[in-house]
Amino acid sequence: MYSPQSLHRWGITHSESMERLAYNQALRDPMAMERANLLNMAKLSIKGLIESALSFGRTLDSDYPPLQQFFVVMEHCLKHGLRVKKSFLGFNKSLWGPLELVEKLCPEAAEISASVRDLPGLKTPLGRARAWLRLALMQKRLADYLRLLITRKDLLSDFYENSALMLEEEGAVIVGLLVGLNVIDANLCVKGEDLDSQVGVIDFSMYLKNDIDDYRSEERNSQIASILDQKNYVEELNRQLNSTVHGLQGRVDSLEKSNSKLIEELAIAKNNIIKLQEENQQLRSENSLILLKAQQHLEVTQGDVSVERDTYKQSRQGLDEMYNEAQRQLKEECQLRQDVENELVVQVSMKQEMELAMKLLEKDIHEKQDTLIGLRQQLDEVKAINVEMYQKMQSSDEEMKKKNDVISRLEEKTNQITATMKQLEQRLQEAERHRTSAEEGTRRFKLDFANKADSLQRQIEHREKQLQQLETDLKIEREWRQTLLNDLDRERDTVAQLSTEALQINGLKKEFHRLQDENIQLKSICEDQERALEELGSKLSESKMKIEDIKEANKALQGGQVWLKDKEASHCKLCEKEFSISRRKHHCRNCGEIFCNSCSDNELPLPASPKPVRVCDTCHALLLQRCSSNPT
Repeated sequence: MYSPQSLHRWGITHSESMERLAYNQALRDPMAMERANLLNMAKLSIKGLIESALSFGRTLDSDYPPLQQFFVVMEHCLKHGLRVKKSFLGFNKSLWGPLELVEKLCPEAAEISASVRDLPGLKTPLGRARAWLRLALMQKRLADYLRLLITRKDLLSDFYENSALMLEEEGAVIVGLLVGLNVIDANLCVKGEDLDSQVGVIDFSMYLKNDIDDYRSEERNSQIASILDQKNYVEELNRQLNSTVHGLQGRVDSLEKSNSKLIEELAIAKNNIIKLQEENQQLRSENSLILLKAQQHLEVTQGDVSVERDTYKQSRQGLDEMYNEAQRQLKEECQLRQDVENELVVQVSMKQEMELAMKLLEKDIHEKQDTLIGLRQQLDEVKAINVEMYQKMQSSDEEMKKKNDVISRLEEKTNQITATMKQLEQRLQEAERHRTSAEEGTRRFKLDFANKADSLQRQIEHREKQLQQLETDLKIEREWRQTLLNDLDRERDTVAQLSTEALQINGLKKEFHRLQDENIQLKSICEDQERALEELGSKLSESKMKIEDIKEANKALQGGQVWLKDKEASHCKLCEKEFSISRRKHHCRNCGEIFCNSCSDNELPLPASPKPVRVCDTCHALLLQRCSSNPT
């Protein structure tokens, strides 16, 4: 960053070259001569204002003449080449139009524009423009705002002519000179001042000085320039530190917001986990109730099957007895009817066929018993599956409804089996009747036997159909079992996802603790920087006091020693240490040489000044020796 004094010097050298070019062009263009004259006047007014303000040594107010002349010169510079706008009252040149554009280019200027619009005593655009210039100078942003304005020539071309000062290079030179005004502190009362009716006339008598004043002012400027450079350097450091502090505060705010968001997400995740646990407990309790009901129903069905099996055995014994009686009756008939041997042979053959049929029936009965045993095993397997599902998974309401449907189907099948057993008993009773009616004749016997065989075949076909239905039911049970296993796998996946989410929550907790540590570190850094800013503020106040000391020393030492300039000394004369920001330069009021603070930390009254002033160690020792040798 360049200091205001260096920018001011660069503006002066650059303005000299511009003067030559302007003089050459003035013979051809009168607008160029006007721009050159305005540039020279701006240079003189800015230079005179800086010099007089530094010699004045306090805050400037509205009645200060160089400051009033500066505003008059700036008004003339901004009015140069301004386009005339037609209105109902006539022609008008207004500065408020281009200055109002700064609000769009820089949002920080919106506050100045709003305060200017709210001033009650301003009625004309010219008065608003004058108030805007005063507020921008008090804010120390006049050079920045005008620099933004001259860079947008496409917008300025609507208000200025092509050869206007603000559109040419002289405008950039004036903006560079305005940077030096940042060292001035101004306190202007805009509210009570009549800015609408002021007449802007340039007073040239303020800038016509004699040679003696120029010589004295050059000496003072050379002495004060170094102090101003140090002051400006400290102010620039303050600005940089303020910008870093604002950046750190923004970062701290963003970290606090992210911490609050993470805390909210953790609370939401905890609530979700609690809800899932409650739902899991509810589903487990419902599953246990449903399994208990299914076990009770299976026990009831098992008791019914055992009762039906006992009845079947009893009916089988009755059939065997009836079969024995039929054999006895056949033997008696064989003894009684010897005449019809052929018919008896036929009856014997029929008897054998009947025995074969009975054996087949017995085999079918055994097979049905085997199928019942298989069904019982399948029921045991279903029971084992239900037990496993009770230990491993949670079943939903729809699946339990399906199980209830299956149980109802099994009940219907058991009812069908009981109905078929009753039909068998009825058919057996019919067989007994047919056997008793064997006395009527062999033909009827054959016909009855054929009818019985057909009925048995139909029963066998009916049983086969029932077996097929049971096989389909078994397939359905296996499919339900597969679906239950798939649901188990899904539940395991959800448990794994919950575990991963728990791990992520733990990671977020660690990140939150790390961010808290960083926040604490940043707060400590901010506190350190605030302490450094306080130290720099104290040093600034000390530097202002030193400026006053130097002014008093200049008045007191006009007829005495040689006063060494700050630029000529880069090391302390005694300890020969290099000067820096922490090791500052100090003049000895007796010899005029420059020392560090440790080598000049002495105060003694001198003949030129009744107050005790700073002296170096060597002068301090000499003055003490003189005082001891000459007590008067």
